[in-house]
Amino acid sequence: MNTTINTTDTAFFNKQFYDKKLLETAKTRLVHASFGQKRSIPRHGGKRVEFRKYDLFTPDVENLTLEEGITPTGQTLSQSKVEAEVTQYGAYVEISDLLDMTAYDEVIADSAELLGEQLGTVIEWVTRDAMCATTNVQFVNGKTEREEIGADDKLTVAEIRKAVRTLKKNKARMFNTAQDGSMRRPHFVCICSPDATYDLQNDPLWQDVSKYSNAEQIYSGEIGRLFGVVFVEATEAKVYRQSFYNTARTVGTNTRSVPLSRVPNETEAAYLKPGNVLLVGDTECEIESYNPASHIITMTSQVSFQTNTPIYTEDGGAEGSAHRRADVHATLVFGADAYGVIDVDGSGAVETIIKPCGSEGSADPLNQRSTVGAKVAAYAAKVLNPLWIVRIEHGVSA
Repeated sequence: MNTTINTTDTAFFNKQFYDKKLLETAKTRLVHASFGQKRSIPRHGGKRVEFRKYDLFTPDVENLTLEEGITPTGQTLSQSKVEAEVTQYGAYVEISDLLDMTAYDEVIADSAELLGEQLGTVIEWVTRDAMCATTNVQFVNGKTEREEIGADDKLTVAEIRKAVRTLKKNKARMFNTAQDGSMRRPHFVCICSPDATYDLQNDPLWQDVSKYSNAEQIYSGEIGRLFGVVFVEATEAKVYRQSFYNTARTVGTNTRSVPLSRVPNETEAAYLKPGNVLLVGDTECEIESYNPASHIITMTSQVSFQTNTPIYTEDGGAEGSAHRRADVHATLVFGADAYGVIDVDGSGAVETIIKPCGSEGSADPLNQRSTVGAKVAAYAAKVLNPLWIVRIEHGVSA
């Protein structure tokens, strides 16, 4: 019996399996991207897409009143446009032949799953940040800016009702279909963090999804409804945090070197770039460099400090003790066609790319290396109607 399987067949069946794993993993993260107006640019149609809409005519009783026998002056059509440019996203891992042969885990399959999680999260962040760029902002409890919002300024039913009022006054269109295309009652959509829904669910007016799931089709991740708003929970909902907070490890006098008492987390480490500004106690300093091995920041000017002197930025929510600032959560309430998501001819899906050992030719003369990659060929997200999306900024319970 011939038991030989050629590389073409093997690659075909493996790629089907890896694609399935990758898409299933990425799909769990795509909440923000699910509700946008979807557009595709035809292949060879450039990197940009233009959304156009007609500007409404101004209703004016006096100017629109007709005089007998007199033809009025005609009106002129005008349009406004929104443009977006697609971007590629991708990553890969390199796997040795020895690792693939000896590891207990299915290294290639697990790599595909990890890459799917990574790229799915990136697409979610890109869409979320585009939606949060709206200028239609509502600060809870009558606050006027983010820096005033503390942990006690929670999301409430009253704030949701206020956002709905804003959308209705702005003539935002409501959704009337589910994700499978079936009809459902007209509604707005709210994307919020688990912390936000935790606070909302304390309200007796909250209608849990279990009370109506048998009556109509629900969205993936839908958790409840309130005043014509359907709530969908997202683990990647936007949170505005203080960019950097740490303390001095030792005493320093007229020095440019500031040692940190704690290893910065990933977000904090990303902030430690030349030109960014930190406060050391009450002294503002500009970063010259950062040494991740010694955890020492070099400033462009000298500064003095004591052990445990706070080193921080002034962004985020309300200031608490020792210059710590509260986290501020963004909850998005929006109507249909408030924003758009764009790809090139349907290429926004995550694609798996498998390069087996030896595929590099002379660059891999002993067939020692294979790679597993994932790519989003082209994607963009853009707010189309800023008045049809409300960003509510609020604190959350501990």
